[in-house]
Amino acid sequence: MVTPFAPNGEVDYALAERLALHLVAKGSDGLVLAGTTGESPTLTWEEEYELFRVVKRAVGNQAKILAGTGANSTREAVAATVKAADLGLDGSLQVVPYYNKPPQAGLLAHFRSIAQAVPDFPLMLYNIPGRTGVNLWPETVAQLVASEGNILAIKEASGNLEQVAHLRQLVPSARLDIYSGDDGLTLPLLAVGAVGVVSVASHLVGERLQKMVQAFRQGQPEIAGGLYNEMVPLYKALFATTNPIPVKRALELAGWPVGVPRLPLVAASPEVDQILRPVMQDLHLLA
Repeated sequence: MVTPFAPNGEVDYALAERLALHLVAKGSDGLVLAGTTGESPTLTWEEEYELFRVVKRAVGNQAKILAGTGANSTREAVAATVKAADLGLDGSLQVVPYYNKPPQAGLLAHFRSIAQAVPDFPLMLYNIPGRTGVNLWPETVAQLVASEGNILAIKEASGNLEQVAHLRQLVPSARLDIYSGDDGLTLPLLAVGAVGVVSVASHLVGERLQKMVQAFRQGQPEIAGGLYNEMVPLYKALFATTNPIPVKRALELAGWPVGVPRLPLVAASPEVDQILRPVMQDLHLLA
């Protein structure tokens, strides 16, 4: 979920509540707060905790609420995850530590430290080497799942279908849920063992995404493929430049005044606008 900002640049918590309820009503089974799309690098921990509080209070048990409490400091990630558990959230998204590029042994120690600090709190790992500079190997994930009972899922955004298939071979589906971390690869990843997607496009087409996943699960690949192909232009438009710049602009065009991203991200350019508008018009998404 994007983090809405008021015109003065502060977090608009009231709008965050309304947007959360809207997303749940439009097909999302859960919400990730303060992830990359939620601009976690430019939120303070205090802002994140308040966001967790207000959205969980608004949504209640209508959907799972996951906190993006990963960090490239293990100590900070542990403290933030403990706080999210204390606030009554349903789980946490744990990104691979970025910039400091730990080896696989460091990743094992990092995620184990977090998991053992909150042994009853569900965790979803997040592999996105394009942003972190490090790939979380399937073998490393398998070791973590084998030793830590609360590591239950992974968001896979490596873009490597073979890697995801290998992970599925190493870890049974009963023990680890795999989610696509890339809207455009959702259907291919479902075919190799994923169960769904942690989505950007769901801000606009959540119901269609839900129908696509359910059609695939129910053995209706033609219906799933048709829905997927219908949404491909939107997937491309939403990544015309750095996420979440396009999706925040798309939400504005759809009638949700979520504001512009915080620096160093900037508002969408006229060129991005020219890409978004016709795609949204074709899908009947404009306000």
